[in-house]
Amino acid sequence: MDEMRDADRLSRDLDWNLLRSFVIMAEARSITDAAQQLRLTQPSVSTALKKLENHIGKRLIDRAPGRYELTRAGALLYHEAVEIHGAVHRLSTLMRDMTDEVRGHVRIAVASHVVCPLFDQVLADFHARHPHATLSISVLGSSAALASVTARTASFAICLVHRRDPKIEYLRLYREFFGLFCGPPHPLFGRSDLRQTDLAGHAAVSFETDRLHDALRAVTLLRAESELSERIIGTSSHLEEVRRMVIAGLGIGPLPVHVVARDVQDGLLWRLPPYVDPPPIDVHLAWNPKAMLNRAEAALLSSLQTAISQVPMALRTYG
Repeated sequence: MDEMRDADRLSRDLDWNLLRSFVIMAEARSITDAAQQLRLTQPSVSTALKKLENHIGKRLIDRAPGRYELTRAGALLYHEAVEIHGAVHRLSTLMRDMTDEVRGHVRIAVASHVVCPLFDQVLADFHARHPHATLSISVLGSSAALASVTARTASFAICLVHRRDPKIEYLRLYREFFGLFCGPPHPLFGRSDLRQTDLAGHAAVSFETDRLHDALRAVTLLRAESELSERIIGTSSHLEEVRRMVIAGLGIGPLPVHVVARDVQDGLLWRLPPYVDPPPIDVHLAWNPKAMLNRAEAALLSSLQTAISQVPMALRTYG
């Protein structure tokens, strides 16, 4: 009974502007930094934080000389406040988009260099049916793309998935295969007599998620089987930058076979062994089922889900 009274009191008395300010404080490096972003004085921000801590009944930020860190309670509140802020922001968008015609803005978060003819066709059909709907596509690392879906700042994401968040729903959009490649300056470039053992000891470049405990685990195993140097010369979360480093000759790197087929044809990249059974990587559609979608978002998400259900996986497997 006391817990219910405390919950009622908190929901009744809590100033939602304090939560918005706390999100800025949590992402800032200090109270001074937060004050600059909020365009308030440092004492005002400190007072707001103290007021929020009194409402919650917990210390939220551990502040001391040289230290500015979220407490466990602060981290929990930040996670929930981000979702609340996203929901409030989307509510205003929903109200603005209430018309007879499908309008609204769709924010899509995609991993670097998603090459998927099915997705392209769905976008084309969607625009033909709803020409007044608008789109923005942000290229992010897969973890950042999924975080934007959780925070409801993205309508949905198309990305790699390693650990599944129970708050998010997923559908496999397509499958691609990774091979190992080198660029023109590399000593193995242009050689057709290579075996996998010839790659041993050569320097590598790769993706930031190329780790045993991450989304490109299969690629990590491929590098290990090829006995490439454990020292990775360069990394990036963007495929275009990994491609750049491979072409520049920094090292051997993994790339999706179907994405770089034109580069191989144009003499910018050279495919290296193994040529058989390359590791498969799945790219997923991810969305937040609790997000309030505007009509454009709901229509495009539904179109993608329908296309995935109707097109066999064999036709969504590239390379």
